[in-house]
Amino acid sequence: MRTRTSPYGLPPGLPLRLLLGLLLPLAGLLLPAGTAHAAENGTWGVFPTPPAGAAMTDRAYFFHQGAAGSTVTDSVTILNSSAKDLTFQVFATDAMNTPAGGAFALLPAETKPKDVGTWLKLPADTATVTVPAKGRKDIPFTVKVPEDATPGDHVGGIVALNTEVEGIQQEGKIQVGVKRSVGARLYFRVPGPLSPGLSVEDVRVHRDAPLLPWVHDAPATVTYALVNRGNVVVEPKVSVSAEGIFGRHLLSRPGRDLRLTLLPGQRIEMTEQWADAPQLDWVTVKVKAGAVMYPDLDPSGEAEFVAVPWPAAGALLVLVGAGTAAWVLRRRRRRDRELTRPVRDLAETR
Repeated sequence: MRTRTSPYGLPPGLPLRLLLGLLLPLAGLLLPAGTAHAAENGTWGVFPTPPAGAAMTDRAYFFHQGAAGSTVTDSVTILNSSAKDLTFQVFATDAMNTPAGGAFALLPAETKPKDVGTWLKLPADTATVTVPAKGRKDIPFTVKVPEDATPGDHVGGIVALNTEVEGIQQEGKIQVGVKRSVGARLYFRVPGPLSPGLSVEDVRVHRDAPLLPWVHDAPATVTYALVNRGNVVVEPKVSVSAEGIFGRHLLSRPGRDLRLTLLPGQRIEMTEQWADAPQLDWVTVKVKAGAVMYPDLDPSGEAEFVAVPWPAAGALLVLVGAGTAAWVLRRRRRRDRELTRPVRDLAETR
């Protein structure tokens, strides 16, 4: 099963296959919106409970801080905007970045959390909650910080998974049920030494050489990994440049905000399209990263490649080879004719 994409950026979820032909419920990956709004999909939403009289979207996400051994309390609200009662499975979990593209995600229900998702405790009677039509349900919770909690940022969320199957999707010979879920992010900081860390790794370039060089462009794709090696979240920005032989500038893209939050310990793969890469050069591509809140971070990585119009070079090599073979064959035939030419008897010429 996969969760469907919501108008607020919820991506497809992860399929769960257990038995052939069975209809299976699943909580998929949750991707809350990239903008600073609480999570909702137009039918229901999950919000930090606002103060009395405040708007439901008074807080974008949960932001808390607590020392090791402390306890923090708060409340989450599930708002049902539909015209019928809805029943939800409610659970806490950890956050992650999707490996490709780095979108913020919350782990699905079948994946056990290992970090802040285990610190967060919901009331035992709220594992399944029914919210009336056009109504809301406020659920208190506590965050008990372990005594050995490491300093830095710990990120997770609270998820409401609709228990109703909204459709069936065929995946090969297997039928899977489709459910939807929404999650509200929770950022929790444990005080102590903070160590921002960011690295650029595995820079690679894949280039397509056209059959007719300099008539068509040679598009290239620059792939690189960003790794958060610190203990705080970072919002990376990246610049990409390229130089040819003798330092000739080929590409210069200034630093830009990637509009994503890279969580501690996460590694993501990013790509950069280069539509008009050089077709004959020795190229060095450099990817330089930074962080919006941490200007001292300036990691970089680079890769080299030799740009050669290989299809055209191959065709030229074939033509040269064919021409050389024809020339050799012609010379051999001429020599053979000279060797077999009859020699006149010298006696006859006297």
